[in-house]
Amino acid sequence: MRIMVIGGNGFVGRPLTRMLADGHEVCVLDALRYGPPRFSPEELARLVLIPADITDPAQVAAAMRSFSPEAVIHLAAIHYIPECEQDPVLAVRTNVAGTVSLLAACPPGCRFVFASSGAVYAPEARPHREDASPVAPSDIYGFTKLHGEHYVRHMARQRGLAAVVVRLFNVIGPGETNPHLLPEILAQLIAGHRRISLGNLTARRDYIHVDDAARGFRAAALAGAVAPGESVTVNLGTGEAYAVGEILSYLRRIGGADFTVETDPARLRAVDRPVLAADIARIRELFGWSPRHTIDTALADLWERPDLPPHLTAKYRPVPAVRPAARAPIAELLTPAS
Repeated sequence: MRIMVIGGNGFVGRPLTRMLADGHEVCVLDALRYGPPRFSPEELARLVLIPADITDPAQVAAAMRSFSPEAVIHLAAIHYIPECEQDPVLAVRTNVAGTVSLLAACPPGCRFVFASSGAVYAPEARPHREDASPVAPSDIYGFTKLHGEHYVRHMARQRGLAAVVVRLFNVIGPGETNPHLLPEILAQLIAGHRRISLGNLTARRDYIHVDDAARGFRAAALAGAVAPGESVTVNLGTGEAYAVGEILSYLRRIGGADFTVETDPARLRAVDRPVLAADIARIRELFGWSPRHTIDTALADLWERPDLPPHLTAKYRPVPAVRPAARAPIAELLTPAS
């Protein structure tokens, strides 16, 4: 199958692209916002890479004509909530208008998989269900994803696309490209800090391993039956939610690192919701997917091979030109406590 991965150089996009390249013809369309392609020369030889910005309809249309995909997996977005709040125009242009550009250029009959977010849901203590939980975003990012969903459903009917809306929850694991909670902690530890500054420590989130997330998008693109003109919506998470304090306890146990945590008022979000957790019964039923990793294995993989790009670590210390320690266990990078 000919599959186009929009944002294929990103956090979830890179492992997804690697999975799909084993048996399919894959095109990565990516603006390369976070730097050059993060694939080996051997991997790049198996891909079609098109540097393009989804906010430019002409670039999108040319790429679609050139590759003529049978399935499109759309992961590209402004993901980091503080960035969305600081620059809502960019967030809407990328997350909403960019999605419309892709939908308008897709060949009829194509399966279109849209990466939405659990951020579209209203706060609830119980796991969120696609058909029962109310949607009520509390931030710009959530609003852009909900608006994107509306366009996906409308244009799928209008243009005969087989659409799958995937509401993704919090992804963790090696290779993160945004300064979310876990990469922020590791960036500070890699820099030798033993007093870690964080924001809200009580929020509970559903953390899914990046490889499980990639497998979920692969299943949404290749498995199940979705007729042209129809849309289905599924959650992609684990069904378990953990507070930040629990995550820190896991990290201390896994890595044997001694560090303290302080709340930085500058990092607190006025729009932070208390709980996000996914009910994943529907994705199991429709696409045969279920998570393989626990929170322990997800954190252990991140701890052993963080694979953080320089822009996430540079603010804590200068990044050398050659960084062999980037894939070493975090415990080896920590300086002795003073």
